[in-house]
Amino acid sequence: MLNARKRLITLVSGSALVAVVGFMPSTPASAEPDIGDVQARVDRLYHEAEQASERYNDAKLELTSLKRDLGLLKADQGRQGNRLEKVRRQVQDSVIRQYEGQSLSAMGQVVLSDDPQKFLSQLSTMSSYNDMQDQLFDDYATELKSLDIRSDATAKRAAQVAELQKDLGAEKATADKKLAEAKTLLGQLQAEQRQEILSRGTVRTPSDIPVSGRASAAVAYAMAQVGKAYVYGAAGPNAFDCSGLTMMAWAQAGVALPHSSSAQYSSGPHIAESDLQPGDLVFYYSPISHVGMYIGNGLIVNAENPGSGIRVTGLHAMPYVGAVRPG
Repeated sequence: MLNARKRLITLVSGSALVAVVGFMPSTPASAEPDIGDVQARVDRLYHEAEQASERYNDAKLELTSLKRDLGLLKADQGRQGNRLEKVRRQVQDSVIRQYEGQSLSAMGQVVLSDDPQKFLSQLSTMSSYNDMQDQLFDDYATELKSLDIRSDATAKRAAQVAELQKDLGAEKATADKKLAEAKTLLGQLQAEQRQEILSRGTVRTPSDIPVSGRASAAVAYAMAQVGKAYVYGAAGPNAFDCSGLTMMAWAQAGVALPHSSSAQYSSGPHIAESDLQPGDLVFYYSPISHVGMYIGNGLIVNAENPGSGIRVTGLHAMPYVGAVRPG
């Protein structure tokens, strides 16, 4: 009986242990995300989103140029079509004069066709061709060839426009996706930690920035936007992206800049870092995907990212590439 009781106690104890183990968490409670890791990931996502956004800006500039070219090509094609029609009517008149007083043959009827290629083909085989004006025939053949060239160029440019519009959609989707991922990461943090990440690198705005010449208007405008939002593709008045801010700032000084950081890098003479003056544009990353404005004392004002907005930071807060002096 004693041994039976021991076996029963052992069985009950073992079952209890299994039950306890079964209710224990299989892994430790998830630790709060490391703020350093999150900061690095958010920075990377913001940068990738900005790269896509700046490629989007580049594509919009190219699309504008392509559409302008397409319009010119279409106009040229229209003029060429008018020239071809004029010569075609001259040829028709010549044919009609040769057959005047006679019944036009089936061949002659084809010559009067509205199809330019068929018109030329049948014209060259007409028995009366040798009696026609050779120069008139040559003129028509030349004009038709010119029209074909222009039509082909127009079709190719139209295809380029369609392809670029497709690329624009892809770049915007990439930027939106990266931004959403960054917001999700930030959402996992407590309010204080989130604020710490978003406010890192902020420099107190200088109260007095000596600037001369046209640059004073550009710097004043850029500084007046500090605290406003960063929105991809925006150029004011309530939100900006990096190149939108510098474009609008220098527009106040009468200087037109493209809405693209990489295009702005080619907009003026390059300046050595040691020669930087307030108003100069400073560029970051390789390939270039961010631009800010130098304001003196080793500081820049820039539309940094959607988390930080427009603010003043140090010149080397990002990987520095070079500088340009607009105007």
